[in-house]
Amino acid sequence: MSRPFSLPYDCPPINLLPPAADAGGRNSSYVSLRNAIKAWILVTINQGNAAPVTLTPQQATNSSGAGAKALGGSDLAAPIWLVNDTSTATGSDALVPQTAAANFTTDATTKTKQVLFELNPSAIMDLANGYDHIALQTGASNAANITAAHLFILGSYRGASMPSAYV
Repeated sequence: MSRPFSLPYDCPPINLLPPAADAGGRNSSYVSLRNAIKAWILVTINQGNAAPVTLTPQQATNSSGAGAKALGGSDLAAPIWLVNDTSTATGSDALVPQTAAANFTTDATTKTKQVLFELNPSAIMDLANGYDHIALQTGASNAANITAAHLFILGSYRGASMPSAYV
């Protein structure tokens, strides 16, 4: 018997950062987590150069990024998982827990990697002061490093016409 779960209905993906070179670092758009029970930011990094990449989720009060600041509500650290080599020849698909933190920096190995941030908005964001929007910032690295990021939101609503996160 299958579980009553459907990714498009339960955790619709939102494109935060399309795949692109990351020499100077980038900032994604801010999206709302006001209807979220939990959210995950999945970052894929094709690290073609040994320059590490720093990933930092940011919170703000609106989709324009007003008052942008680092995470930190009642809990200053987000659970983070890493797949340090996703290749089928030498890697794995096993997510390895990392030390919970407000950001993550990859190591210098030139592999394709996945980094997953788990966000509990009521704990990791300053909701009391209106910080209910999230974005991802990547640090300056090298043009050979390609990054992409998606946000998955487990909302308090289920269905094909969930409230938009683009508000």
